[in-house]
Amino acid sequence: MSREGAEHALRTRAAERDRISGDLLDLESHTTYQLLKGASLRGATQARWSAALDALGTLWSLNDAYRAVLRTAEQVRAERSRLGGDQLERLTELLSGPSVVLKAPARPVEQRSLLPQADERLTLDETVLRMDAAFRTATDALTEIDAAWTALLPRLDEADRTLRDVRELHGRLGEPADLTSAESGLARLRAAVLADPLDAGPVKRELDPLLRRLAETRAGLERAVAVKDEYATRRENLVAALDDVRAAESEARLAHGRVVVKIALPPQAQPRTRVPELVAELDALDVSAGTWVERAERLTGLEERVRQAAAQARATAAALAGLIGRRDELRGLLGASQAKAARQGTVEDPEALRLYERARLLLWTAPCDLTEAAQAVELYKRAIHGGGR
Repeated sequence: MSREGAEHALRTRAAERDRISGDLLDLESHTTYQLLKGASLRGATQARWSAALDALGTLWSLNDAYRAVLRTAEQVRAERSRLGGDQLERLTELLSGPSVVLKAPARPVEQRSLLPQADERLTLDETVLRMDAAFRTATDALTEIDAAWTALLPRLDEADRTLRDVRELHGRLGEPADLTSAESGLARLRAAVLADPLDAGPVKRELDPLLRRLAETRAGLERAVAVKDEYATRRENLVAALDDVRAAESEARLAHGRVVVKIALPPQAQPRTRVPELVAELDALDVSAGTWVERAERLTGLEERVRQAAAQARATAAALAGLIGRRDELRGLLGASQAKAARQGTVEDPEALRLYERARLLLWTAPCDLTEAAQAVELYKRAIHGGGR
């Protein structure tokens, strides 16, 4: 090496040493690395991390030998202010030659030989490449394990939070909460994830339904708390809604009374009241000995049935009123058909006259049979068209 070349090589290697030291410090301070140092691993994760630790052991051995060579080179450089031939020759050996000695690893007795184990000699560049390969082996394992933990541990934390929410909601309801099974299940899943995140398939299959069940339980308890807090108001609203049902059913009965004298109705068309059964449900709800979750479900169901009863009663009243309209529509259709027959000159046809009289009699007889009347009007329309439509 020239003097300038030796000075440049020393500066470059010093900067390289500092960069490597920084990378190794970053690795050791990594959160997942710290967790793995004290973790009780098993399975695929244990095998993967054991290989990474072996690589790290090699890396540190190489790094120590690498730094020792650089220290020696720096000492040689410090011997004189101006580099001489002997110093340049020595620096060339250290910085360019196979100056890094990697001691032969100690082997178990069953793998030993009585012949001496040869140490490995590497250049500084070869040493850096070997350290980089070991570093990548360790960081790849660290990245994979960290990704597995990152994917699963937050979901376990979410399950823990949901479980705490469930316990708090039970407390607000004043009801006991038996969460021992869920807590032990979560603890077991967390232990499995911490011990072997790389083989967490069974945990994922169990965790997903557990999270759904906990979320559904929390949602049900939240509804129950809302019912408990709003029960008095919702009960008052139900009482008012029952009054609406009574009014709607009364209107349906009045409509039936008005229609039944004009239109022939089957017995089942008589409106039936649902108010007594709904009132009985409300009274039973007041004295319910069940949990607030059960009461919330029953209250919501009762509110829906009350809404349906009111809607059904109004629909019945409207349908009954519509029967009068249908009769009047058929009367108008019969009149229009007679006028058309007069224009066509078929109004005096004996068969048409017979059909017309039958339809008119049905439509102006009380109570009117709408089915027969509609058929009679249709037969008359066909007759005046010569049997066509």
